Amino acid sequence: MLELAILGLLQEAPMHGYELRKELTAKLGAIRAAISYGSLYPTLRRLQAAGWITEAAETPATAEEVPALTSRRGRVVYKITAEGKERFAQLIAQAGPETYDDTGFGVHFAFFARTDQATRLRILEGRRRKIEERREGLRDVLGRAAERLDAYTLELQRHGLEACEREVRWLEELIANERSGRAPTVPDTGTAGGRREDTSPPPPGESRKERP
Repeated sequence: MLELAILGLLQEAPMHGYELRKELTAKLGAIRAAISYGSLYPTLRRLQAAGWITEAAETPATAEEVPALTSRRGRVVYKITAEGKERFAQLIAQAGPETYDDTGFGVHFAFFARTDQATRLRILEGRRRKIEERREGLRDVLGRAAERLDAYTLELQRHGLEACEREVRWLEELIANERSGRAPTVPDTGTAGGRREDTSPPPPGESRKERP
């Protein structure tokens, strides 16, 4: 899934590794994109060896852009190749079981604007089945083992069940929109303090009220 995310970002603009990591965090969220240099750079080297990305001219690094304890050497800028664009098109068209898991779904959903409607619908329906199975498993645990669980474990199971129920409702809304040809909308409404209200859908397993 890191391969898909990198190729997708490099279609927008050439980037160096540190910038890629920041963009991954911004696009996918801090938890889902907790990508270390240990995983990012080997993937970049693999993509380069496959001919899907190439190095552009190096640019000088500034103090603000260099992480602590690293050198200020020139940054290698990566750009996608024509073959890389073809590879991205292949990856973005996939809708198998790997796209229903938490990480796979998150990455694919981040690039839904570049995904065809039929594929989006298959992924959303597969994700809904996945979460419904998870929800039923939690219900089964609560029904059979509630009396044996301590209060905190029981509360954790209930929290997981509520998160599944929220996500199923969210997915059903997205599926209905896809079937009717509507895209998710973000109203330009704000709160009383002048701060714009966050109306984007919550990531899988997270409720909107839990978000800052």
